[in-house]
Amino acid sequence: MNNHRTILLFLIVTALACVAGYALFDAPVALFFRAYRESTGYAVWKLLTRAGESQWYLVAGLLLFAVFRKSRPFAARAGLFLFSSVAVSGIAADLLKMLFGRARPRLFFQQGVYGFDLLRVEHAWISFPSGHAATAASAALTLSLLFPRFRAVFLCAGTVIALSRVVLTQHYLSDVIAGAFLGVSTVLFLYRIHFQQSLHESRSPTI
Repeated sequence: MNNHRTILLFLIVTALACVAGYALFDAPVALFFRAYRESTGYAVWKLLTRAGESQWYLVAGLLLFAVFRKSRPFAARAGLFLFSSVAVSGIAADLLKMLFGRARPRLFFQQGVYGFDLLRVEHAWISFPSGHAATAASAALTLSLLFPRFRAVFLCAGTVIALSRVVLTQHYLSDVIAGAFLGVSTVLFLYRIHFQQSLHESRSPTI
């Protein structure tokens, strides 16, 4: 019951944050970072945001599973966990993007369009939630569960990668909040239902 209450509270807080972001913060924050698109640090953020692309984690997870599935059970299960977390959160994000049909910041900058148009599938209308943020959050939390000694590093990296979408004005702040929630929820669900026990049983002190 406590776990269910925690998840419900997490969902409510995220929903409230998204509503507040849409009503109060998204447009001003996007306009703020738009003014810095020509700054010297912009290229650094463009490089950082590439770490939020799902293919890196999907390929790495599949390779770990394929190479070690017979010789090192923990590494194989870890790879499968990483692949599953990123894949499921990514698919969910893509489906929600098409359902909500939120205009990306560039439409706001160019045409003053701000809001939602349900079931729009054009690239300019699939802003909510952020797929990069979902990938960054799911990968960061997965790795922090697998290697808890480096949890702070993984979680900080995931946060920076997710926020890069706001800095680069590819997404609004509430898009990133929703994407991160989706990534975290996916990981916790898969870990609890499918991977927690098998990872514990297969863990080796050498990994």
